[in-house]
Amino acid sequence: MTSESSSSTMMDWVIFLVSLVIMILMLMFMNEWFWVALPFVLTYLARALKVI
Repeated sequence: MTSESSSSTMMDWVIFLVSLVIMILMLMFMNEWFWVALPFVLTYLARALKVI
């Protein structure tokens, strides 16, 4: 069960980082649409930090 939890946390960090990169690119090139990626960044940051 611990390896499953660790794997899940690792996947949450990966998804967070990918969505963060997407959000930064959207801020650079389509700044009026960056908010579309914002929920993914915040949700997976909270999941990776085990807040939710």
